[in-house]
Amino acid sequence: MAEEAAGRGSGARRGAATWERDEEEGGAAAERGPGAAYHMFVLMEGLLDKLKLLNYEEEALRRHNMRPLSRHYFALPTNPGEQFFMFCTLAAWLITKAGHPFEQPQEYDDPNAVISNVLSELRSFGRPVDFPPSKLKAGYGEQACYVLDCLAEEALKYTGFSWKRPAYPTEELEEEEITEDDAELTLNKLEEDVMEEESDNEENFIDLNVLKAQTCRSDMNNSAKQEEILQSTTDAAEWNLEVERVLPQLKVTVRTDNKDWRIHVDQMHQHKDGIESSLKETKGYLDKLHNEISRTLEKINSREKYINNQLEHLVQEYRSAQALLSEAKEKYQEGSGGVTERTRVLSEITEVLERVKQETEEKGSSMTDGAPLVKIKQALTKLKQETIQMDIQIGVMEHTLLQSKLKEKSNMTRDMHATMIPEATVGAY
Repeated sequence: MAEEAAGRGSGARRGAATWERDEEEGGAAAERGPGAAYHMFVLMEGLLDKLKLLNYEEEALRRHNMRPLSRHYFALPTNPGEQFFMFCTLAAWLITKAGHPFEQPQEYDDPNAVISNVLSELRSFGRPVDFPPSKLKAGYGEQACYVLDCLAEEALKYTGFSWKRPAYPTEELEEEEITEDDAELTLNKLEEDVMEEESDNEENFIDLNVLKAQTCRSDMNNSAKQEEILQSTTDAAEWNLEVERVLPQLKVTVRTDNKDWRIHVDQMHQHKDGIESSLKETKGYLDKLHNEISRTLEKINSREKYINNQLEHLVQEYRSAQALLSEAKEKYQEGSGGVTERTRVLSEITEVLERVKQETEEKGSSMTDGAPLVKIKQALTKLKQETIQMDIQIGVMEHTLLQSKLKEKSNMTRDMHATMIPEATVGAY
């Protein structure tokens, strides 16, 4: 099992290298050939073999109480959340297994940060990353298989594992047994089959002619040495062991040729006899069943005719009632159409009436309400107060203006007297 896994793992490793080369050359899956869509399945099978070689079930899954992976777990979408958590868990375990300490991610960690850390560790191993990190958020796909496969290879390298050429087990030919139907063969047929077996595989089967010659030779030797053999000195247990040892080589396997026309003819005769015997047994049952079905059909027809005759007037009444019902339905539909139209008109009139009532109520309330009169009286009172205040301010302003005029007049008079007194003084001197 380990050797087969190693062989498949080496094929997956070569497939991963091919995928890397194709990514560098083309970059798109469509440019890598028609089988590129199935390449992730090959990667996933190789990854699973590598994980088994690393004993991931005991070291990784049992610690986190997880189920083992299927052959196409990361190749097909099943549960993106579960697949992403499994991807992060295995990636962290593989990185730690490869000799780089890596903290185990938790369920509520930031996916972008976890993916960035995993890709940085992958680049530190010298592996190319030619795809966006968002491809790994789904937890499945070719990119997820590629990342885990590269990390598994690095972990195997760190543990000292080396790939070997697969050793295929040798297949042993199964011995065929002679069936009872083919046991009775003619001598010519037996000789032809033996010759065919000799030409097919001379090492595994014994030639009948050689066996016959050996038998004759042994008989002659026995007759020549009959006097010498007086008592057997061979142990019975050793004799049985020797018989068991050479018994498979002494078996003569006669293979029947299925292409022989005689066998086909015999089979045809056997099938014909079987069909005839079965037909004789089933024909009576079929005739009896046919008669019973015919009688039952006749009874059903007669009962149907009787019921139709008895219920003819009821059928006529039902038909007339059905016609009246259809007429009543038509009238009802016509009446319902008129009622619908009148209902619509009534709703429009009701809306208009409601508007009129609302306007009437507003006007009546405004006519009986004394609030506007009170507002007018308040406004007149306010105007009177403002008028009194304005009169007071006008009087104050007039008084101030009069005082300023008087003051100005007195100043002018004083100035005039001041100019006249010096002139008189000058004239006196």
